[in-house]
Amino acid sequence: MPDISLTTLILLCLAAAAAGWIDAVVGGGGLLLLPALLLGLPHVPAAHVLGTNKAVAIVGTSGAAVTFLRKAPVRVGLAVRIGLMALAGSMTGAFFAAGISSEVLRPVIMVVLLGVAAFVMLRPSFGTAAAGDGTGRPVARARIITAIVLVGGGIGFYDGLFGPGTGTFLVLALTAVLHLDLVTASATAKIVNVCTNAGALAMFAYQGTVLWQLAAVMAVFNLAGGMVGARMALSRGSGFVRAVLLTVVFSLVAKLGFDQWNA
Repeated sequence: MPDISLTTLILLCLAAAAAGWIDAVVGGGGLLLLPALLLGLPHVPAAHVLGTNKAVAIVGTSGAAVTFLRKAPVRVGLAVRIGLMALAGSMTGAFFAAGISSEVLRPVIMVVLLGVAAFVMLRPSFGTAAAGDGTGRPVARARIITAIVLVGGGIGFYDGLFGPGTGTFLVLALTAVLHLDLVTASATAKIVNVCTNAGALAMFAYQGTVLWQLAAVMAVFNLAGGMVGARMALSRGSGFVRAVLLTVVFSLVAKLGFDQWNA
């Protein structure tokens, strides 16, 4: 456990709970959790922050995935195939992450967030009236291959290298490629995200860049937030997911922009 104050520990745990909730509803809990870790652990190397973030996130994501699987229509076989490719991609990304410095993370996250916000705002019906539910209708083979290679491999690599926003990107990509509604895409994304987290965490653990004691404490709160968020997403539908997505994106852009301006 790093030498941090009790106040900082409490704030990190609250951030972990909120990140778990966000991650379950729309993905991208790392957009809150990673900046919180960077702010709370300013003297810890970026690789250790990234590794600890994965150790926390995999617990909440797994809890949300189990909750979704019980009630949401998910093609588990397809999700696992995408997830295995994502696992390989995330391990590769994590291998290169050791050279990342904290100073480059904030601007990268801001650019990514703004891109997500622009995409969702320009497509008001995105994810609310899907062409298929991902379970009862056949999906073209080309779309499946695209989902496995680009969504799994590409976003998996990003998750290992940087991480923030992976769940959000998975939801958006699965909705676009496989024509899923946002709730089904979110459920599918959780299975894939568990795999990306596992791959990246394995590499970070091998490199010895995980603060396990801190991660264990924060993971309890992340799990609770994830399970609550999954239940709310299932009960309130795609419109609720979309509203949360935009709220989270703009709030984080404002926060990170303020931090970058004062850096």
